[in-house]
Amino acid sequence: MAELRTLARPYARAAFEAAQSDNTVAQWSDALVVAGQVAAHSDVKRLIAHPGVARPVKAEIISEFVGTDLSEAVRNFFTILAESGRLALLPEIAGLFQKFRADLERTVAIDVTAAFELTEEQQQKLAQALSKKLDRQVSLSAKADQSLIGGVIVRTGDMVIDASVRGKLNRLADSLSS
Repeated sequence: MAELRTLARPYARAAFEAAQSDNTVAQWSDALVVAGQVAAHSDVKRLIAHPGVARPVKAEIISEFVGTDLSEAVRNFFTILAESGRLALLPEIAGLFQKFRADLERTVAIDVTAAFELTEEQQQKLAQALSKKLDRQVSLSAKADQSLIGGVIVRTGDMVIDASVRGKLNRLADSLSS
């Protein structure tokens, strides 16, 4: 996984810089998300890896799946990836591109799991508090999990804040057993 991310990073960075210079970050983002989903499909993975299919044909297939309204720059990007034998990196490239975009726009997606359904007002207050703490615009997604007993678990990227009763009980049990 880390190796794929390392290989994908220069391509994602180049795509992001091209999108920024053309002021087409949103269009590139949409195209790369779809391309990443397409390239992750098992049948498409086999096609990408098949040595009997010409590389330009592979790029054209990805472009066709993504859509007919692709810019020439995005089509050229897929061609470059195909010629380099890097189409399989599209899911990683798309993920990195989204991270670069979120950093540019100062946004963050946060998943909140609570013991009970959060009201709209509670979600807004939590989003405001997290927005202030993280100094970013927050997009909050909330769900309920009664097994938490009480409290919440907040996840964004690599950060996890476990303020649930279940988590506290688990930590207490771990400290008592050691």
